[in-house]
Amino acid sequence: MSTGVRNVVLVHGGFVDGSGWQPVHDLLTRDGYAVSVVQNPTLSLDGDAAATRQILDQQDGPAVLVGHSYGGAVISEAGTHSGVAALVYIAAFAPDKGESVNTLIADPPPGAPVPPILPPQDGFLFLDQEKFHASFAGDLPAERAAFLAHSQVPWGVDALAGVVSEPAWRLTPSWYLVATDDHMIPPPAQRAMAERAGATVSEVAGSHAIYESQPQAVADLIKQAASAV
Repeated sequence: MSTGVRNVVLVHGGFVDGSGWQPVHDLLTRDGYAVSVVQNPTLSLDGDAAATRQILDQQDGPAVLVGHSYGGAVISEAGTHSGVAALVYIAAFAPDKGESVNTLIADPPPGAPVPPILPPQDGFLFLDQEKFHASFAGDLPAERAAFLAHSQVPWGVDALAGVVSEPAWRLTPSWYLVATDDHMIPPPAQRAMAERAGATVSEVAGSHAIYESQPQAVADLIKQAASAV
């Protein structure tokens, strides 16, 4: 392992849990990194930021903080933690001060795919199981996509509405992986958020579930960030 930061903290997004990070976790630990996975409840942005800070508090040195999808909002909020040396966004939201996931998805570009999110049930959101494979995980095997669809974590509407107070990307160097076949967050929106954040950008052909379908590309970008800081 090259010199640089050795701790990595991974934050998952909505509808899924931290177990999807296993392929990335395994690649990084094999290369000598100490990897922690936050099991953020996705009930509220504040709660998820608190869960992330709790894991950051446990690190024995600086860490690269990584977020996928909604996890990008979480790391934007929690990443002001003194232990964060770099931020890595994986097909993720990167809200600015006063923005939420809701505000970022309020006005989709013409022709962009619309995620098949069902109407809220008791304050929680789910993706249409029948459309989960095509929208979220188009490049994963059908059996794996079906399991993800059937094991969805309810995503709290309060999490989507949670507003970022002081975006960490304004203070800390960031990297961004654009998933060019993403049907959840349009790639042009990903590029725009990455550019606004001043991130070092990589693009890889993959679905929204790129952390599972292209784990080597994700791990490589994390290692790039770790060695750069």
